[in-house]
Amino acid sequence: MRSPWVVAAVLVIAATAPAPGATAEPHGLTATASGLGVQQIGTYDYLNLPDYDGLAPVRLIGGESRIGLGTFDHIDGEMVVLGGVFYRVGTDGTPRVVSVNRRSPFAQTIAFRPQLRRQVPSGTACADLTTLVDRWVGSSDGIVALRLRGRFRSLQMRSVPRQSKPYPTLADVVAQQTVFDLDGRRATLVGFRTGADLTGVSPVGTHLHGLTRNRGAGGHTLSCVAGRHVTAWVQRAAGVRVVSPQGGPALG
Repeated sequence: MRSPWVVAAVLVIAATAPAPGATAEPHGLTATASGLGVQQIGTYDYLNLPDYDGLAPVRLIGGESRIGLGTFDHIDGEMVVLGGVFYRVGTDGTPRVVSVNRRSPFAQTIAFRPQLRRQVPSGTACADLTTLVDRWVGSSDGIVALRLRGRFRSLQMRSVPRQSKPYPTLADVVAQQTVFDLDGRRATLVGFRTGADLTGVSPVGTHLHGLTRNRGAGGHTLSCVAGRHVTAWVQRAAGVRVVSPQGGPALG
């Protein structure tokens, strides 16, 4: 039987010139090999329809070395992917390993092969990471995978409850969020910095999910402030490969 899943779009992001005012350290990063692009289920535009029906099982974007993020069918909690393991963080704030057969309306992973390692200056807020990453890679375009690890002076995460049809807007879903204050905790945050050239495919800016060091808490990162010893690993991805159901809605 023919598989009902097809590649709906392949967006190849070539290396570009540094953004105005951005100076890479020491040079702009070239996108990694084509096999190291972001593998993605759905798009951000799909969520904003709004539609939270799962489009595909997360096993289609799985793999041992992968990191990533997303959500689950009916936007049921926050997804965190570390070392190829898929975690779900519900509104109780507790991460739990889930089956790779769980379906998702939006998820992103990448086989993580970092090209840069940098110390994040103490006091850096999550809101400042986009500018910092743009300087490191020498461009504000394309998509960049990130992993941050260390102790965070301030760390606020959240999760959202499962939704039912007719689906509310994302803004209304976020209004139902449960917030977890994890100040002073050691954590690993993973995610992506997306340029404006991929608007609609992925949330523009820096989008991070994470887990505390002991895997006892986590979720979508609302805000953070780095402590003294937070390290960032950076990989400029070779585009985005979007998987969608055959005959389903147009994605990306």
